[in-house]
Amino acid sequence: MRQVSIKDIADKVRDLCISAACDLEPDVAAALRAAREKEESPLGKEVLGQIIENFEIAGAEGLPMCQDTGISVFFVEMGREVALDGPLSEAINEGVRRGYKDGYLRKSVCHPLKRINTGDNTPAIIHTSIVEGDRIRIKIAPKGAGSENMSRLKMLKPAEGVEGIKSFIVETVREAGGNPCPPIVLGVGIGGSFEKCAILAKKALLRPVGTKNPDPDLDRLETDLLDMINDLGIGPMGFGGRTTALAVHIEAHPCHIASLPVAVNIQCHAGRHKEAVI
Repeated sequence: MRQVSIKDIADKVRDLCISAACDLEPDVAAALRAAREKEESPLGKEVLGQIIENFEIAGAEGLPMCQDTGISVFFVEMGREVALDGPLSEAINEGVRRGYKDGYLRKSVCHPLKRINTGDNTPAIIHTSIVEGDRIRIKIAPKGAGSENMSRLKMLKPAEGVEGIKSFIVETVREAGGNPCPPIVLGVGIGGSFEKCAILAKKALLRPVGTKNPDPDLDRLETDLLDMINDLGIGPMGFGGRTTALAVHIEAHPCHIASLPVAVNIQCHAGRHKEAVI
C-alpha cells in the first residue's frame, strides 16, 4: 500500500487550477490554428486569429484566458493500492481555494438560491473512480457558465434512434448560436440513465481534441455530427463561417430498453483541461 499525503494532492490541485486558467492545452491550440487555416470566411478567419492571439498572450504573461475562470470539475482515478492520510475532497477543495487565491482567478461559485458567493470557488465538483495501481490521476476541467448554460439533456424515445440523437444535438447547437463562444467542443453522453449520460458528456470533453473514438459506430457518428454542426454557419464567436465546432466527442453506456438518454455538454473555444499523476 502506497501512502500519499493530502497536502501533496492540495499542492498539485492548486497548480492545476492556475495552469488550466492560463495555459491552453496543446491539442486545443493546434485545433484552433488548423481551423484558422481552413476557415473560408474572412471575418471568421480574423476572429480565430484574435482567439489565438488571446491564448498566446495569456500563456506568456500568466493571465487567465477568460474572465470566467469557471467552476472546478474534477475526475479522479484513485488507485486501490493508495492510502491517504485524510479526506480526498478536503484536499481537492483546499487546492482549489489556494489556486484561485494565488492565481488571482475570479471566484464564481455561489449558493444556488441565495446567490451568495462562497468566496473561494469551492466546493469543487468531484467524480471519483477506483482503478488498479498505486497512483492517483487528477483531471480538472474548469467550466465557465457561458457554454455550460447552453448544455441540454433529453430523454429520447428509443424509437427515435440515431436520427433522433442527431436531430437533438444539432438543434441544441443551433439554439445556442454564438452564446457559448464558438468554435466549441461538444461533449455528448448517450445511454446510461438521467445522471449517467450527463457525467459521460462532461467526461467526453476531456478527450484530446480530434482524437478518434475507439468505437467505429461512435466515431462515424462524431464525424457526421461535426459536419452537420459546421454546416450551420454559426462560425467563430457567432460571426459566421465554417468553424462552429472543433470536435464532437461521444461517450456511451448501456441503458434501459425503454429509454434513450442523451446529454450535450458544450465547451467554449477555451477548452480548459489539465491533468496530473501523483
